Amino acid sequence: MHTLKHKTLNYYIQQVDDKIDAFRDMISALTEDASNDAKGSAGDKHETALSMMHLEQEKLNHKLSEFLAQKAVLEKINTEITVPRVVLGSLVKANNMYLFVSAALPKIMIDGISVIALSPQSPLGTKLMGIEVGGTFEISGTKYTIEEIS
Repeated sequence: MHTLKHKTLNYYIQQVDDKIDAFRDMISALTEDASNDAKGSAGDKHETALSMMHLEQEKLNHKLSEFLAQKAVLEKINTEITVPRVVLGSLVKANNMYLFVSAALPKIMIDGISVIALSPQSPLGTKLMGIEVGGTFEISGTKYTIEEIS
């Protein structure tokens, strides 16, 4: 049986892989468009179009590298290991809320449970790191108690 932590990690890896594939496809399509455009055009309009395609390609490459970095973080996580304090890869239950310390990714639902992924470098992630079960932290005036770490 897969644990919530295991399912969460697999879901996020799949989500990031899908984004990586989509960005690679877009970059490939732009490269193909640029080479096709280069064969049949000349003049200022052609140069402007190529410049626009190049800028778009740079933006897509930047986004792709962000997702590749997120994937690298996710791939470092071993769901079989549990430690008594919050570390990279911990699934933390605090005030009936689940926080997955990994990379800054969108909130998801797994088996009807809402999970928020956050980076250990984020303000909340920084507060969580190293805390043990029973430990507390405060955000925006609300006090949270760590109920569980997996």
